Amino acid sequence: MNTPLYNALVNHKRLNRSSFHTPGHKSSGIINSELLELDYTELPDTDALFEASGVILEAEKNLAELFDVKRTLISAGGCSLAIMTMIRLATMNGGKLFCGRNIHRSAVNAMTLLGVEPIWLLPRNNGAFTGRIYAEDVRKALAENSDICGCYITSPTYYGEISDIVGISKVCKEYNIPLLVDNAHGSHLKFLSEDIHPITLGASMTACSVHKTLPVLTGGALLNINDDRFIEGSKEAMSLFASTSPPYPIMASIDLCADYISKNADIYKRLEPIIAEIKILADRLGILQPDGLCDPLRIALNTASIGISGEKAGEFFRSMGVEPEFADDENVVFICTPFNSENDFTKLRNAIKLLTKLDKDFVAKEKSEIFLPKRVMSLREAVLGKSEFIPREKAIGRISADTACPCPPGIPVYMPGEIIESYDCLNEFVKVLI
Repeated sequence: MNTPLYNALVNHKRLNRSSFHTPGHKSSGIINSELLELDYTELPDTDALFEASGVILEAEKNLAELFDVKRTLISAGGCSLAIMTMIRLATMNGGKLFCGRNIHRSAVNAMTLLGVEPIWLLPRNNGAFTGRIYAEDVRKALAENSDICGCYITSPTYYGEISDIVGISKVCKEYNIPLLVDNAHGSHLKFLSEDIHPITLGASMTACSVHKTLPVLTGGALLNINDDRFIEGSKEAMSLFASTSPPYPIMASIDLCADYISKNADIYKRLEPIIAEIKILADRLGILQPDGLCDPLRIALNTASIGISGEKAGEFFRSMGVEPEFADDENVVFICTPFNSENDFTKLRNAIKLLTKLDKDFVAKEKSEIFLPKRVMSLREAVLGKSEFIPREKAIGRISADTACPCPPGIPVYMPGEIIESYDCLNEFVKVLI
């Protein structure tokens, strides 16, 4: 028997590309290699995640202090587990939840399991997967709907856009509903020269995928709670979706991260001018994307604006020894952390400068107005119904039986129960109801 996955990982490591993708530690050595020897389970002296009363509880208290919140829960099941828990806490008896349309599919899965009805908020955006939510849009939606349990948005987006958290949180407080934020890509926002973490700006709860931008093993995440209403029963809510055998090396890496950041509080601040200089370079070339309030440490390049597809640009960056986080039709995304080396940034700058030398392969498409597909049944009815996989070209007019989406970014183009009107952005095969 061979070892295909292991071999692929070893071979990728040998490529020695500069890493501008997750995890945030960038395999830089910041993660203690001894973690691999600490693969234990629940013992009297190692505590238990969902009955934490010893060292895990102490670690969570340290994290709550670091993020300045009332309660922090460790997740070894990624941000998806934190997102599911957050939705569970806000919708204990089902109900309706305002959701930005550009949400991750894990949130859709949680609502499906819990029988929650999403009321969609369209972001003001530049494409299917991007965009911001604004306070006035939330206020308008709340005035038009009743029995709303909470408001759920994604900020920052995969491309680094930040929504109006301050304004939205004020509106939510007026209506006495919680603001839940998928902050998967923004754990580091707490530690910048200006603290723009959504929990600081007024969110009730945030799901933070700390492994994406902080020095944590993949799968490490946090649920930060700053609303007294959701503290009691939060562990029980998380255990509903989680494995009973959470990996201790992941949890230990979160513990080590908290200690490291508390002792090196300015490490992310020192990175800001480096990224700002690279963004100026990209802006001069006319490829910096997006505009408005964005994550200062995320670089998103709209290479389509100079006639080069994101996929082609991504391959070019890889040929130059730079591994991006993600490339789509029009954009290439880079996740930068303090654990990238000076050489990493040199290679990234050099590659950006050479982009204009590439042959053009992209003809800009006219942007169509984003609209909501027609929904004909609930999430649960669609997901549990009899279904089949068919080629995406044959899916027009059929009812989606799953979150039809490419991953990354994991944002559904069609939700379960919606009629498929176009196969743009869909995977090769689509799950539809029979």
